[in-house]
Amino acid sequence: MKALLSKQPGPPESLELTELPDPVAGPGEVVIAVKAAGVNFPDVLIIEDKYQFKPERPFAPGGEIAGIVESVGEGVTRVKVGDRVIGSIGWGGYAEKVKAPADRTSPIPDGMPFDEASAFVLTYGTSYYALKDRGALKTGETVLVLGAAGGVGVAAIELAKAMGAKVVGAVSSEEKAAFAKAAGADATVIYPPGAFAKEQSRALAESFKQATGGGADIVYDAVGGDYCEPALRAMNWEGRYLVIGFPAGIPTPPLNLTLLKSSSIVGVFWGAAVARDPKGHEANMRDLFKLYAEGKIKPRISARFPLAEGGKAIRALMDRTATGKLVVTME
Repeated sequence: MKALLSKQPGPPESLELTELPDPVAGPGEVVIAVKAAGVNFPDVLIIEDKYQFKPERPFAPGGEIAGIVESVGEGVTRVKVGDRVIGSIGWGGYAEKVKAPADRTSPIPDGMPFDEASAFVLTYGTSYYALKDRGALKTGETVLVLGAAGGVGVAAIELAKAMGAKVVGAVSSEEKAAFAKAAGADATVIYPPGAFAKEQSRALAESFKQATGGGADIVYDAVGGDYCEPALRAMNWEGRYLVIGFPAGIPTPPLNLTLLKSSSIVGVFWGAAVARDPKGHEANMRDLFKLYAEGKIKPRISARFPLAEGGKAIRALMDRTATGKLVVTME
């Protein structure tokens, strides 16, 4: 089989397409013939050894896949050979076949194509866990989404709307603003590139306040960097600031702002939450599949890349030029 491997820490261009032996399922494991793999920000970090997990090299990036079960190991009853499944596997997905724990797989709903399935679990799982479990979003509240045209950002827009919220999407261009509105955002704010002088930061905070109608009950921050403080200033009383990721850098917000608004800064580590509370994750996935069946959420795939060009997909995500979801396909 072919796999796109990280053999040493480096940028996406350092990945190498390599021929490997087919994997063999051990006890509790399955081998999946991969049809599509979602491209996510952890893929950017993991190949440069900047992620929370550092797998032994060589390894293939790609933590989210969809495909067909090819074989099962001893004791596996969750799935069977021939099943169409989604796998949340951490890494290894940029390959024609992958071995994974059976308990990290779920059946793909009827009618969901492989590319959409591979772009579903991480983005919607993260955003639903963030908004429902960490943010306790209530109907009628206002959500400000930073990075609203990215994969998790678009998922946050769709889910917040499905949960009865008003949503403002913050993005870096007119094109991305149009994309966020098409996903359901009620309004958008176009922010300038950082870093910000003090006056620029306060001006952006004012733009956020105006767009949200006075302030946000929840800030969904998938960007970080200098965008954090203006968003924190634009929060309502007892607002919840959800920390998702830091493609623009890890911010250092002035904590006196949380005191003035009695607001909370809340970490969102979806992957660890899945491991700690698998039953809660399964309940959330049932909700998400129901919303998909009802047409309320749907992965917005903007580009598909063949396996040999998986590095280009990661580069597009790294450079923040992508809108919606990117997918690596094996066919």
